Amino acid sequence: MAIKRQTATVKLLWEQFEESRDALSVVYLVKHLKVAMNKSTVYRILDRMEESGKLHSFIGKNGLKWYAKCQDCSSENHIDIHPHFQCNGCGKVECLTEEIKIPKISKHQIQLAQVLLLGKCETCLN
Repeated sequence: MAIKRQTATVKLLWEQFEESRDALSVVYLVKHLKVAMNKSTVYRILDRMEESGKLHSFIGKNGLKWYAKCQDCSSENHIDIHPHFQCNGCGKVECLTEEIKIPKISKHQIQLAQVLLLGKCETCLN
């Protein structure tokens, strides 16, 4: 079910993404918003935002789920196929603009591809 109403909790959660250039972990969001909403509400809104094409999710190191804003996606068509980078130093996770070529596989339809690059970000290198 997609988001139909802009409730106070939906607005509050969306503001977290508006204020950040980087991806946000579900653990961070639950902890950061615990006064305003419970964990179930955070997960439910994130699921609906992803279904609506506002967010995309991916798995980072240690199996932790991360979310980031979509660019030009809709509920019918998620087109955010790009790599993500996670810093082993500070833990920052970001969407990369580099294009990754996903191969076409005969007699198969690829619906999701995830590429996670691990290393050190510019800040941690200096």
